[in-house]
Amino acid sequence: MAILSLLSAVTLVCAGDPSAAAAAPRAPAAAVPADSTLRRLFDGGQRFAEFVAAAQQRKAEWERHAARGPFPDTLAARVRATAGPWKLLVVAVDGCSDSVSTIPYLARFLEQVPGVELRIIGSTAGRAIMEAHRTPDGRGATPTVLLLDADYAERGAWIERPTTLQSWILSQKGVLPDAELFTRKMRWYDEDQGRQTVEEIVALMERASRR
Repeated sequence: MAILSLLSAVTLVCAGDPSAAAAAPRAPAAAVPADSTLRRLFDGGQRFAEFVAAAQQRKAEWERHAARGPFPDTLAARVRATAGPWKLLVVAVDGCSDSVSTIPYLARFLEQVPGVELRIIGSTAGRAIMEAHRTPDGRGATPTVLLLDADYAERGAWIERPTTLQSWILSQKGVLPDAELFTRKMRWYDEDQGRQTVEEIVALMERASRR
């Protein structure tokens, strides 16, 4: 498993999966798409249910994770207190272990927060977004979540994994065997059940609201 594979090498597997490609040299970061492009990408994206219905990989996991919940209403109340409405443009791949372990929980949470829309695009359409918002170790990765305001202007980004898990994986790279690293990552996700992902994206909305 190549934990540090670059999606800019145009793989359709997220970094960290056993089937990911070997790491490639870091490419220059692309510019963030203009607001008009973000509007086009968002409007052309799939709703969560459409994405899951079309999934060719990990379909049962997408469905199972989306069925969990609900989340504490205190989190929904925090979103309602922000200066939305918000849109979440998600770059995701159905076979990506990080995507399937985060985005279904986010979609489930948004059922508790009317007015926040979510759309999903693939890694090909979202390549410039991933390259403009890289992981701490310099990769473009799925999932990448852009927070957009009502005018489709970018207000923040959440990248690949919750902070606690991301930091741990980076600290263990080259220490643990790749297979064990992957197994422990998936165990962490299963125990967390989306809580830290949702918490961090709610905090992203709060920070954007204060700016």
